[in-house]
Amino acid sequence: MEWYTRLFNVKTLFEFFSTLTGYRVDLVKIPGESGRWGLASYANWGAALLIALAGATVWTFAVRKRERKEYNELYYWIRTLARYRIGIGIIAFGFLKLFPMQMPFPSISNLEATIGEYTAYKIYWQSVGVVIWYEIFLGFIEVFAGALMFFRATSVLGAIINLGVLYNIAHANHAYDGGVHVYSAYFSLLSAFVLAHEVPYVWKLLINEQNVDPVEYVPVYHSRWLSNSLRTLKYAIVIGFVFVYGWIRYDMHYNQGRLKEPKMPGLAGAAGFYDVTEFKINNKILPYSPLDTVRWQNVIFEKFSTLIYQVNRPVSISLANGTPQTKDVDRSYELAGIGGGRRFFYYDADTKNGLLYLKDKNIAKSEDEAGTKIKKTDKKTGAKPDSIPPLAWHFQRPSKDRIILSGIDDRKDSIYVVLDRVNRNYALTKSRKDHKKTVQSKF
Repeated sequence: MEWYTRLFNVKTLFEFFSTLTGYRVDLVKIPGESGRWGLASYANWGAALLIALAGATVWTFAVRKRERKEYNELYYWIRTLARYRIGIGIIAFGFLKLFPMQMPFPSISNLEATIGEYTAYKIYWQSVGVVIWYEIFLGFIEVFAGALMFFRATSVLGAIINLGVLYNIAHANHAYDGGVHVYSAYFSLLSAFVLAHEVPYVWKLLINEQNVDPVEYVPVYHSRWLSNSLRTLKYAIVIGFVFVYGWIRYDMHYNQGRLKEPKMPGLAGAAGFYDVTEFKINNKILPYSPLDTVRWQNVIFEKFSTLIYQVNRPVSISLANGTPQTKDVDRSYELAGIGGGRRFFYYDADTKNGLLYLKDKNIAKSEDEAGTKIKKTDKKTGAKPDSIPPLAWHFQRPSKDRIILSGIDDRKDSIYVVLDRVNRNYALTKSRKDHKKTVQSKF
């Protein structure tokens, strides 16, 4: 019912396409780790199988005394619906990679995290994000293979490509707890169903080495109105999902700036990793200790308007995948799937008065094992429930590599923090596609 509610309440063309492509059967929800990533996450498949067996049993009983009948036309339309469902689903997958939104290049804070501080899926996504052209290539293959499914003559080739691509996606999501293993496995299953019709011909040709004359049932409708209507619907789907939806995704990424990572530049010349040279709380100096739950260990200023500090204090890890957003403050991919006591803040800089206005981006209550939805952001303050309220800190820059922060923290204590930049040598480099300066890494 939730899907139908969304479908009949769409307000934009993008919402319409996204709702159609993102349809998933959701009859059963099983809490716990297995319900999210394990065998229990396939419970809806079991429910669908039981419904199908029940329907088949009832139908068999109802027609048991009738003459046996071939359901060629029904089988044709089931295969057609399967082809089109694969097509629109994989095209939606593909556009996220073709116009690279799904897996951005790692930010400084992500490059600084150790492998033990990542969730498994973030490691996988970062591995793809560092090779942007590979991501774009994957997107092209998915869109191409999806478009092949709309035509009978090319559907076999499309199904072969989709079966290979989507099985790989499902396998990777099982290995790295990515969360879309069931959805991608669903398309693999449909692709195998489409190919099943061709298996006897392939076996006869390649194994038995015999000539093959494939038989393909295609219904013929003598009503011109019906034939024209079906043809119009077919090309409306092709044009809509390949070209119109493709343009919408392109426009969202390159013109509207709906991205996963913030876009607004941060403090000029401030990007980098900083040691906390001095830390005062309520005018009391705290010496460095990796076990201190109050003193910051380090601070990172991203090239965009995000400030991160690390402290030895538990932080709930978001298991979301960072859906592309229009506003910087709502973009959460940089902090998704990463731990290590990092607090992420979006900030607006008032350089004239030396003030940073900060909003907490950490999700204090991450999605639980059952996949419970995260509470919405407070409309008045912009802060997440149970998270640090908006803050205002003074900043000084006595030199290009030193920043001094002072103000009131989330515990209502006064802080005074001296930061000194540490030059890092990063081995990873940005793709030439971005035409930006090379980002260097310490590895």
